[in-house]
Amino acid sequence: MSRIQKFFVAIFPASWAKSMEADSRRWFLKCLRCGFEESYWDLGGIRWKAKGNSRTLRHCPQCGTRSWHQTYLKEPGSPDS
Repeated sequence: MSRIQKFFVAIFPASWAKSMEADSRRWFLKCLRCGFEESYWDLGGIRWKAKGNSRTLRHCPQCGTRSWHQTYLKEPGSPDS
């Protein structure tokens, strides 16, 4: 767990912290070059009660290149989940 995650989990009520983690685990970043994807929570981030699908230029741990990563919400029961 990252420092920012630990901080918010410590100051928020337990029910909010659980909701924050569950929400963040449903949000993913997907490399548009190789298809590698990782949840925001696993990356050490928080995406709670968020909307929208942004793109971020970052280093991909799988293909090793700097490429665009699409942010998206993976719904339970979807073909990608």
